Amino acid sequence: MIKYLISILSTDDKLLRREIYKTTTIRPSNIQLYKQAFRHASVSKQIEGTAIKNSNERLEFLGDAILNAIVAQDLFIKFPFQDEGFLTQLRSKIVSREQLNNVARKIGITELIDLDKKLGNNMVRLKSMPGNTLEAFIGALFIDKGYSATEKFITERLLKVYLDVDTLVHTETNYKSRIINYCQKDGKSISFETIEELIGVNKQKQFKVQVVISEVGYGIGLDYNKRKAEQEAAEKTCKQLGV
Repeated sequence: MIKYLISILSTDDKLLRREIYKTTTIRPSNIQLYKQAFRHASVSKQIEGTAIKNSNERLEFLGDAILNAIVAQDLFIKFPFQDEGFLTQLRSKIVSREQLNNVARKIGITELIDLDKKLGNNMVRLKSMPGNTLEAFIGALFIDKGYSATEKFITERLLKVYLDVDTLVHTETNYKSRIINYCQKDGKSISFETIEELIGVNKQKQFKVQVVISEVGYGIGLDYNKRKAEQEAAEKTCKQLGV
């Protein structure tokens, strides 16, 4: 179970700085950036005169771009004789939501997330929140400390400690392709049946996808992103069938 220490964000900045350093070995300069990085949209307020909330979503956007660039640079150097397709696929495995969620939990990022307690039962939102917050933290770090410090954090703290790149080279993470190939070899029909639902007061679209093989229902995936819901459903189906 993820524990969210919401109260820490309402205490003095020195305590938050200590917690960030303990978690990431980073000493923040602009603490407000990191407060924003940990602030989920569920507790954020609209910035006066704009339609934008002061949540971590903009920092998440930036952090995602920076993370992808640094991982791409690292792989380009590590695998000098591999083509663009190999590098792209491997980068996708490294920065997948599942991998980033796991890393965020391991380094303790999730302990600092500020969110509405009412989301405690919303598993669709919670399952992507750790990785999203890690990306927002990277965005804050980039603004606060610059490219070199961010690159060092990602390569030394994340890639070398928590992500086994050599193992990921031989790991298949495209479960949708895997289950489709399995069905094609056995001459079975397969479809991904999708239901769109509007969830919450903001009526956000959620996708519910079920894998159906030869008219038999298997794994079900739920996500706000259709492709991710399909991958989740396919992964569950692969496990059910031992593929």
